[in-house]
Amino acid sequence: MGHLALHLVLFSGWLHADANLVEADSAKIAQRLDHKLVVPAGESDPATFIPLSVFQGSRPGPNLVIVAGVHGYEFAPILALQQLAARIDPESLIGKLTLVKLAHVSAFEARSPYMNPYDRKNLNRAFPGKSDGTQSERIAWVLSKQVINEADFVIDVHSGDGGEWLDAFVGVYGGELATDYTKALEVAHALNFPNIVRYSMDTQEQVDRGRSLNRQAVAAGAPTLLVEIGENGESNSEDVAAIVAGLQNVVMALGMTSAANVPAEGFTPRYFEGTVSVPVPHDGIWAPYEKRGRFVDKGDPLGVITDYQGKLLERVVAPIGGYALYGLAGPPVRAGESVMTIARPVRDLK
Repeated sequence: MGHLALHLVLFSGWLHADANLVEADSAKIAQRLDHKLVVPAGESDPATFIPLSVFQGSRPGPNLVIVAGVHGYEFAPILALQQLAARIDPESLIGKLTLVKLAHVSAFEARSPYMNPYDRKNLNRAFPGKSDGTQSERIAWVLSKQVINEADFVIDVHSGDGGEWLDAFVGVYGGELATDYTKALEVAHALNFPNIVRYSMDTQEQVDRGRSLNRQAVAAGAPTLLVEIGENGESNSEDVAAIVAGLQNVVMALGMTSAANVPAEGFTPRYFEGTVSVPVPHDGIWAPYEKRGRFVDKGDPLGVITDYQGKLLERVVAPIGGYALYGLAGPPVRAGESVMTIARPVRDLK
């Protein structure tokens, strides 16, 4: 039984294996273990759980952790991991593949974009969490201690939430505080996505500020990727298929199996060094001129904000030149929110 599997069985008080799920066979090396990580009730909100599958390969190797559903309204990654789990053969696997199929069940069941329905917190800003905190903090604590801290490589899969448009991209975590950026970039290429963005983690403040699952993985010393594809809470079958194919390629790129898709020959993505957000100072109605990935110049008009009587509040323009990567589709907008994220183009990310 793998180290994580032992934790899954023995970590009493935080984790209980569902009696109907597959139990580990200590005499069998290659196997699939389906579990629920139980998050106990707090003082003001209920218990929840995190479904995951652990595939123990026939030979020792890395523990690749893939997470979906940190935001419960981002459906394409959740469906993709369901499909991916059905395609993994433990007998042909080297190492261990841990699939967190749905990190935020409460938000998924409530169809809640961004926020936990009980504590109104964004799980992806709650890491490393607290054992005695609110539900979001307790979910983050369990994921941090029982999953992310066990990982050798982490991939967090997202899509555009409700009211967001998005151009597919892979975020690679580099900088002084990141681990094995070279390997992470190599694996990022294997996904065959059109855009790759480097997020440079050079200070502890960058890692800690509103810490996401990705930054938690950086803090734990694991090479880390963010995957984003799909928009507006949709579950487009093409996006789901792209995630599945890309993750199969990742398994191959990490040397964990030869049974994967072959990366497209001659495919070169666009490269970007970090991003700049476009926050606005108004509550109101946001009307973007375009809702698609595209290059923009500094000063280009992006859209307008009006108040609830139709009075113009602001004509929003691009603060820098770059590639419009994702943004709010509208119409609602609140003061302080970013209506667009613009990536800074570079020739390469070596």
